[in-house]
Amino acid sequence: MNCIIREIRKNEYHLLDDFLYEAIFIPEGVEPPPRDIIQEEALQVYIKDFGKLSDDRCLMAEVGGRIIGAVWVRIMNDYGHVDDSTPSLAISLYKEYRGHRIGTQLMKQMLELLKNSGYKCVSLSVRKANYAAKMYLSLGFEPFEKNADEMIMICVL
Repeated sequence: MNCIIREIRKNEYHLLDDFLYEAIFIPEGVEPPPRDIIQEEALQVYIKDFGKLSDDRCLMAEVGGRIIGAVWVRIMNDYGHVDDSTPSLAISLYKEYRGHRIGTQLMKQMLELLKNSGYKCVSLSVRKANYAAKMYLSLGFEPFEKNADEMIMICVL
């Protein structure tokens, strides 16, 4: 699968609504939440006014001219927050494009972008049952904080 990874364009910021919804981990057999869940304040922190903060960064994955995934960071008080100098990361792909290593490509390029921009580390929050947790470990993320269902992970750049 020929995938192009590139920086988001200003006219594509609205696509983060879709990718935020796609980033919600839904365990097997659980009914997906309604789409308007992304309007909740705890989730809007990931995308509201994206591009206006100096630490906002986003890479898009494109296949055949279609945007099929995104990875983005910003310094925010979200589920993966560790401190005010560490960006928190979110990533998602449309379901039919998962399992093709596109997420890994997105993550590697974002980690390189952050390192080249002078960041020392990046954080994220992931449910322990989420298959993506294994990918994060393989990319150098380590558990930072855990509870029964979730963990905050950090990657030193």
